[in-house]
Amino acid sequence: MKEERKYFIDNLRYITILLLFPVHTFMIWNNFGSCFYIWLGENKILSTLIVLVNPWFMPLLFALAGVSARYALLKRSKKKFIIERIKKLLIPFIFGLVILVPFQALYARKFFDNYDGGILEHWKYFFTHLTDFSGYDGAFTPGHLWFILFLFIISLLALVVIYFVPYEKVTKYIGKMPILVVFLLFVPIWLMYYLGNFGGYSIGKNFVLYLVGYYVLSNDEVIRRLEKYRLFLTVLFIIVTLALVVLYYKFSYYGDLWVNFIGWISILVLFIGGKKFLNSKTGFTEYFNKASYPIYILHQTILIALAYYFVEINKNTLVQVLCICIGSFLLTVLTYQVVKLIPFFRKAVGIR
Repeated sequence: MKEERKYFIDNLRYITILLLFPVHTFMIWNNFGSCFYIWLGENKILSTLIVLVNPWFMPLLFALAGVSARYALLKRSKKKFIIERIKKLLIPFIFGLVILVPFQALYARKFFDNYDGGILEHWKYFFTHLTDFSGYDGAFTPGHLWFILFLFIISLLALVVIYFVPYEKVTKYIGKMPILVVFLLFVPIWLMYYLGNFGGYSIGKNFVLYLVGYYVLSNDEVIRRLEKYRLFLTVLFIIVTLALVVLYYKFSYYGDLWVNFIGWISILVLFIGGKKFLNSKTGFTEYFNKASYPIYILHQTILIALAYYFVEINKNTLVQVLCICIGSFLLTVLTYQVVKLIPFFRKAVGIR
């Protein structure tokens, strides 16, 4: 039986990726105790706005990837799936690491250290200096492409689990899973956060999210049963999100267990809300569903370059935020349109 196309999965993905424009713009004023490639000092309000979405927007992408993998493996063999992952993830990661990310570190050196050397000299520095992997000092970093690298590794690791625990063998048990157990899945997500954790980026946590997406969130019966609790989940989501914002704004509290609980509740609400309100296809959604992945790859380098030059032109914070966020979005979409026309770059950024 052919699976019905679930457009809300694609729509949730592109909306989440587009959120990175304001999130990475606000990072220029973060108060997390770390810098950014361009950093203008602490701003509590903008940092709190990042905290508002931070518990769920990257975890959601890993969960969505797990759901998508379930449907992809219905149509292709595991061998073809691996080849596709290499083309879609590994090649764009290598391209971005060599061509795009060094420019982000270059602008960080220019901003913080007044570096005025050439790009070739900086490239050599970038690939021969290891520090904390942030890249804010100009040294080596995977930058925002950590997500692609993690997803590639997790996709291959998950195939081992899928081989020994086929979806078809467990689907009837998952469909009957008590809703309380579904709610409590944030516990293994939280516990695995500490496995393979690199500066807050956790392979363990995202591996669990991917598998939960594959086995649980792709299960129609689980989603149908969750829909019965839509009102409860939505109210809970609003309460815990407001509590998180207040606790962070007033006390700078951001506990791991609390954040993972909020993140999981948010993912559940977004799934059932997405199914109800986003399960349709339009010209707009079709465009950004195709564009969102290359936009992800391209966006941060463009945003940082624009920020480097614009912050010297205008000193008003509100104007800076609006121009960097909107300007980087428009420039990234324009770059995507150009990249689509060049076969080499199409493959390099994962365009089919």
